[in-house]
Amino acid sequence: MTKTQAYIKASRLRTLPLSVSGIILGSCLAGFEVHAPTTGGLFNCFGYFNYASNYIIFILAFLTTIAFQVLSNFANDYGDGIKGTDDNRIGEQRMVGSGIITSADMKRAVIVTSIISLGLAIALIYVSFGAENFLYSILFFAIGVISIAAAIKYTVGNNAYGYSGFGDVFVFVFFGLVSVIGTYFLYTKHINWLILLPAASIGLLSTAVLNLNNMRDIETDAATNKNTLALKFGAKKAKVYHYALVSIALKLALIFMLVSFNSMWSFLGLIAFIPLVLHLKRITTISIPKNFDPELKKLALSTVLLAILLGVGSLL
Repeated sequence: MTKTQAYIKASRLRTLPLSVSGIILGSCLAGFEVHAPTTGGLFNCFGYFNYASNYIIFILAFLTTIAFQVLSNFANDYGDGIKGTDDNRIGEQRMVGSGIITSADMKRAVIVTSIISLGLAIALIYVSFGAENFLYSILFFAIGVISIAAAIKYTVGNNAYGYSGFGDVFVFVFFGLVSVIGTYFLYTKHINWLILLPAASIGLLSTAVLNLNNMRDIETDAATNKNTLALKFGAKKAKVYHYALVSIALKLALIFMLVSFNSMWSFLGLIAFIPLVLHLKRITTISIPKNFDPELKKLALSTVLLAILLGVGSLL
């Protein structure tokens, strides 16, 4: 494996679709609000994004989110690697833990990716708000800095919150609320409180992905004192927690579809309910931690599908 291939592997490409699901949903919801009084649905959304600034906002938001996710993955690889958490990892191979990338090299990668992430965030803020919305620029710059710090602090340092059960809160806030509502605000410059419903839905499902990962690693985490919520709950209660996350997310999505109804297309998101319900059924039958791993990809892609369908459904 070359060094470039090792860094690509450390970026964990399979996590990237989930990270941008909120960007896609927030963008679609913003497009719907601008064009709600007219007809044409999805075509109006395309017209909306024909404005150069809105295209640039979408591209920069997309790239910024990917950069934050890669930063989080690098920091996670580094933090878990130096703590020995990945020494007997069940799932995807980690680069520092396996010795393919040194901890010093990964630390440099974290620093470089942090700089790139902040640069993209600044560009996004400038295009979205310019000089005339200075207070909004300051607010979003602060969110960007907090996002970088949170991504690093998840596993790095003596008080890494991912080792004390607070990773679930991080994922819910940043993958759900900040991603969807923040993206929506970049276009519209205001908040529609109705979008809290789909934002929370995506946040809960993203948290379920993390919980599934933690249920898979419950034995190795116990050996390295990584006290995730799954470990604190225990295997049986972690399943109950997982069921609650997914089922509440589906209920919130359904409420959003009902409240925002404008045509039968509003219920397009129901299609994504099928793999999510099947996922819950499958989880109840799993008793060996390593067997949770195949469900991770299914749950993540189902979450992305729900985000896309909720967004497109609101436009048609």
